[in-house]
Amino acid sequence: MPILNRIADFHAEMTAWRQDFHAHPEIAFEEVRTAGIVAEKLRAFGCDEVVTGIAGTGVVGVIRGQGDTSRAIGLRADMDALPILEQSGVAHASTVPGKMHACGHDGHTTMLLGAAKYLAETRNFEGTVFLIFQPAEENGGGGNVMVREGLFERFPMERVFGLHNWPGAPEGSFWWREGPIMAATAQILVEVTGKGAHGAMPHQGNDPVVIAAQIVTALQSIVGRNVDPAESGVITIGQIQGGDTWNVIPETVTLRGTARWFQPEVGDLLEKRFLEISTGIATAFGATAKAVFDRGYPATVNEPESTVMSVTAARTVSGEAKVQEMPKPTMGGEDFSFMLNAKAGSYIMLGAARGPGDPQVHHPKYDFNDAVLPIGASYWATLAEQLLPKRG
Repeated sequence: MPILNRIADFHAEMTAWRQDFHAHPEIAFEEVRTAGIVAEKLRAFGCDEVVTGIAGTGVVGVIRGQGDTSRAIGLRADMDALPILEQSGVAHASTVPGKMHACGHDGHTTMLLGAAKYLAETRNFEGTVFLIFQPAEENGGGGNVMVREGLFERFPMERVFGLHNWPGAPEGSFWWREGPIMAATAQILVEVTGKGAHGAMPHQGNDPVVIAAQIVTALQSIVGRNVDPAESGVITIGQIQGGDTWNVIPETVTLRGTARWFQPEVGDLLEKRFLEISTGIATAFGATAKAVFDRGYPATVNEPESTVMSVTAARTVSGEAKVQEMPKPTMGGEDFSFMLNAKAGSYIMLGAARGPGDPQVHHPKYDFNDAVLPIGASYWATLAEQLLPKRG
């Protein structure tokens, strides 16, 4: 069974929703307009309950099927945008300078709304579907906040599922993976303090630029020479700040970056060596360094049984040939990990590439591919109908 016919019927309507969300992006915990539209549409579709205000701007819609409604599953979409200046040039580009939907959360929200419209109309399942519209996936940890505020206690469910568009995979395909699919994350910071001086008289100071450069180089040895080659890890310095002019040695230099890993012991090793190397090199040069390893999201790890269920629904929608195992996990991070740490579930990728060279997520020229809206909505609806089948 390909795209559900009823969902295909309102493809144009979903496209209008998505492009409206895209034109009005809201970043972490500021999704007031988006959440309001989501709640309004869920009520218009006939959802049995619409609960707002979870994690500030989060929304949960409740649809009860036929017969016994005690069994339940959760379907999650994220709503927030990114602080990026859009350069896509599309007619529905962001109307908010410096903010844009550069990761496709506008599409994720729309696909779950499309599934909600279909499920509320047909109710071709026995049980309850919780539609989770989450704020602040991009660095805000909204998934963690929803869990801490009692998401799974207030809405008891057997499993929870997530989906992300993937412009690196062919349009309409699905990529799945058991176990780790996305990495754990940490923000890292080093503040090197030396002694400022005139650039022509370096012997009168203690140059933190030179020391910072040594630290940047040495940090790259951690993964290459400390982490087991069979494991994965990343340490990247993405920002160096120091000095105000060309001929003055500054007093301080700040390094900022990210660390990524899958296995907890690798994360512990990265943190230990990062702190040792950063402070040790500064001390060796007669300076000081403040080093911070601020852990963010845990690894996103798919539970095997739920992954089988997810793959079955994907194959039903797109056909077996278009559903393939992801060759390796991605080092991107995802706060759906907090939900998977609290509840069995799985996370899958929906291919969205228009063609070669299509901008990837977090790029200022990225725009969600509206052609996959009915595919994603059909996946959600099919998953609900397969996991909560009608009896008799």
